[in-house]
Amino acid sequence: MAYFAIIITNFRKLQNLVLYLMVIPLSEETQIKKIYSVFFKQDFPPDLILVLVWLTASIAAIYLSFLNETPVRIVLAVPVILVIPGYCLLTALFPKNSDIDLIMRMVLSIGLSIAIVPLIGLGLNFTPWGIRLDPIVISLTLFTLVTVIVSHFQRAILPSEERFRMPFSEIAGAFRREFLTIGGKKVDQILNVVLAIAILITIITAVYMITVPHEGEKFTEFFILGENRTATSYPAEIIPGQDYPMYVGVGNHEFGDVRYTIETWMLLTEFDNVTNSSHILAMDPNDRLVVTLAHNETTIIPYNLSVKKSGYNRVEFLLFKDIVYSPQLTGSDRINASYRELHLLVTVQ
Repeated sequence: MAYFAIIITNFRKLQNLVLYLMVIPLSEETQIKKIYSVFFKQDFPPDLILVLVWLTASIAAIYLSFLNETPVRIVLAVPVILVIPGYCLLTALFPKNSDIDLIMRMVLSIGLSIAIVPLIGLGLNFTPWGIRLDPIVISLTLFTLVTVIVSHFQRAILPSEERFRMPFSEIAGAFRREFLTIGGKKVDQILNVVLAIAILITIITAVYMITVPHEGEKFTEFFILGENRTATSYPAEIIPGQDYPMYVGVGNHEFGDVRYTIETWMLLTEFDNVTNSSHILAMDPNDRLVVTLAHNETTIIPYNLSVKKSGYNRVEFLLFKDIVYSPQLTGSDRINASYRELHLLVTVQ
């Protein structure tokens, strides 16, 4: 709990620093010189350089076709999710070498990363972009860049001997002394073992979730839009021979390529007040469209609704997935056999 109290205190200091930087008047020449000295005359810390290089490599592994299907993508992406966000935030909150020891810094980096990444995903869930690959990559990249800049500033304004420097050559020895050294309190040894096991389980779980993503619910979007591409302005009164512009949309979320067939049928229906249901008196084919979509692909197709003769009062849109039934299957049987169904109530004059 003491470490969390220190984190909150330092986070408030960091917040005050950011607010201070935002309100610095440009006329204050000394402040401008100070910022210039920090970002252009101070050496960039090697650990932050490694973070930026690793982040760049992971983005390349995600979007380059010859890398995104290889294990290299997983190796580079896991630290970006499990270590880097928390580490960058910690280096901004604790710029001094004496703030916390190396082991606790590494452990808290993983713990904070596990908290930060889901919070970023939760925030994206309430945006128009949603929780998808591109928004997540952009959000994590921006978060990392901002914390790296703040961390560099925080360290640069400290005396050189007080700045935190990642002792790369001492990491293995520090972990060995902390977790494998015999002696000391037995309770501390047990807690260290439990902590090491928890970190290992977290890493294995994250790798498994990335390599074997859970397949969510399979479904297909099927919708029709009016001439202004909204769910309004549908044709209600139709004259035979005239075209009525519309749009038909299909979205594939079936976790695989799907060949869709869209059929439009003209129906004459009659409502039975006794049974409180509609009966099909006539059903004639009107048009057919075929489209193949990959997973997570959505298409909106311009469509001109045209009727050859009068006597109908309903337009039926049927969507079939991978299979189309013979024309002999008509009426309610064909409608029930379709994968998705939409209809418009019209008057054909």
